[in-house]
Amino acid sequence: MHVLCVAEKPSIAKSVSQILSGGQFATRTTQNKYIKNYDFAYPRTRDTYTVTSVSGHLMFSDFGPMHRSWTSCDPLILFEAPVETKVAEDKKSIERNLISEARKSQMLMIWTDCDREGENIGMEVAKVCRKANNNIRVKRAKFSAIIAQQIHHAAQNPVELDKAQADAVDARTILDLRLGAAFTRMQSLILQPRFGELGQQTISYGPCQFPTLGFVVSRYEQVKSFSPEPFWYIYLALGRSSDSKMSDDTGEATEFTWRRGRLFDFDVSLAIYEGVVNNPTARVTSVTQKPTKKWKPLPLTTVELQKSGSRLLKLAPKKILDVAEKLYQQGFLSYPRTETDQFDVQFDFMALIQKQSVDPSWGPFATNLQEGGFGLPRKGKKNDQAHPPIHPTAHAANLTGDEKRVYEYITRRFLACCSKDAEGWETTVDAVCGGDEFFATGLQVIHRNYLDVFPYDKWNGKHIPDFDEGEEFMPSVCELKEGLTTRPTLLTEADLVGLMDKNGIGTDATIAQHIQTIIDREYVIERMEGSTKYLVPSTLGIGLIEGYNKIGFEKSLSKPQLRREVSSAEYLLSPFTLHFS
Repeated sequence: MHVLCVAEKPSIAKSVSQILSGGQFATRTTQNKYIKNYDFAYPRTRDTYTVTSVSGHLMFSDFGPMHRSWTSCDPLILFEAPVETKVAEDKKSIERNLISEARKSQMLMIWTDCDREGENIGMEVAKVCRKANNNIRVKRAKFSAIIAQQIHHAAQNPVELDKAQADAVDARTILDLRLGAAFTRMQSLILQPRFGELGQQTISYGPCQFPTLGFVVSRYEQVKSFSPEPFWYIYLALGRSSDSKMSDDTGEATEFTWRRGRLFDFDVSLAIYEGVVNNPTARVTSVTQKPTKKWKPLPLTTVELQKSGSRLLKLAPKKILDVAEKLYQQGFLSYPRTETDQFDVQFDFMALIQKQSVDPSWGPFATNLQEGGFGLPRKGKKNDQAHPPIHPTAHAANLTGDEKRVYEYITRRFLACCSKDAEGWETTVDAVCGGDEFFATGLQVIHRNYLDVFPYDKWNGKHIPDFDEGEEFMPSVCELKEGLTTRPTLLTEADLVGLMDKNGIGTDATIAQHIQTIIDREYVIERMEGSTKYLVPSTLGIGLIEGYNKIGFEKSLSKPQLRREVSSAEYLLSPFTLHFS
């Protein structure tokens, strides 16, 4: 039997061919300069294979000629106008290649990414191939990493394409087309003649784009309207003394925190403070010592990679995903688009840890994990039943630049997940002074464990002197201090990713693109303050959001509720999820 395999990208097609053929394949060019066909025999199934690829989606949806022009109809009509779905003009050469190869094949095996979008692309490929060969059998390969074990298993155990997943994408695509086109035309045609400075600028609308912009504008308004409020608190400290109990071993003051925290009424604060000053002797009411832990990180999801990478590596979320995608295609990472933060109980951790033992930076830590330092990773609450958490699949020794930084973060996080929680000993000293309660805390780090490989987390010890219950002492400092409430900060990209994920705006794979879109549309401006990048809405961005808010819809288009309901409905359209054993 001759099997035609179709991957989602040319790089995946070549990697799959190298693994299945053992490097023994013939290469043919096609009419598309980026697409190659790879021919070889696959002895494990006694079949011959041709592996080729598409380049993302083959097809696109648009209105017909009667409604395509901006002046052809009232934008409202677009909600019911016929929609055409066909192969994109720049993908015709790929279509011709598929038709030609399908005629010579008995089975079509889809090797697109194993997610909802991949199922939809696979269905597009199947439609094209069935036009040329109506009898061709259609299967799909299940895999989550470009490694030999998974690729061979996928080739030998293909499954059915999930039509429900593909249909859900079609429904969302057409809905987004209708909404986006109607509102974009309406906005642009109304605003362009009224505001000359816009010129011919397209004022685009997107059902995910606008709630994303809404988050940025909402935070900006909070910052702009913020008015600092004064508060007061009692500062109590024990300074340097010849008595070892009176100071820590660094000679610094031991600070006691007021149990009340802070008060916003000066007169009440002053009355309490005077009571403390008039009865200044402090008495220790309890000394509590207990073990404590700093939890190791959860297994890595796409959203968490974007948030952490933006905050720690100072990379834009889209850049992080692009780099991770490239590392995946090179066989260094598992599939980087996943919502899962728990590993399967049968996951082979040791095989992957062994691969990292040769690294000069974290190799000794990996070896320690193999020699007793291993601890099962924590289990999060999410499992998309499609892909495992992001993890390294091979050791990469020669990476540079952003690829090296992203790979290092993912690898160190994986090793940290496989280590044990950091362990410490916490001491809390409770004291009463002038009838009010204060406390001081100290921390001794006993076992660093995962912290030795994960420098992105900090957990520092804090020494306090020994105290005995019932002991009395005279504070060296007792002051009534004033402070001001802190202005909220503008949103960072990491903040925005978290808000979008929490509110169901976009998917783990599209969140980064939505953020980039509102920046490209100049609805949002990036502002650097030190090493931190903040997102500031432009005048146009603020105007659009405020305009829709003032219309008074029951569910504002700038708020997340409406899009979240659409996403939930899309999920209901595809109740059957892809599962990896």
